[in-house]
Amino acid sequence: MKVHYDEEVDALYLKLSDQEPEGAIEITEGINIDTTNDGKLVGIEILKASDRINLDTILSYTLELDQGILKKGMA
Repeated sequence: MKVHYDEEVDALYLKLSDQEPEGAIEITEGINIDTTNDGKLVGIEILKASDRINLDTILSYTLELDQGILKKGMA
């Protein structure tokens, strides 16, 4: 997943796939789900994003690593 935020227009886009969207489903005014013709999710567009969600939360991330994998890599 990739997150794109355009501060100038206050729009957030969550890109869920590298496929090109072929259609969109409007969930409510300003929130759209991009899909392919066969119904696969491609992305989520949120307009007036700063009014709808906490951007500090969505634009930050935490990386959780499996300690077992790290130990194997170091051995």
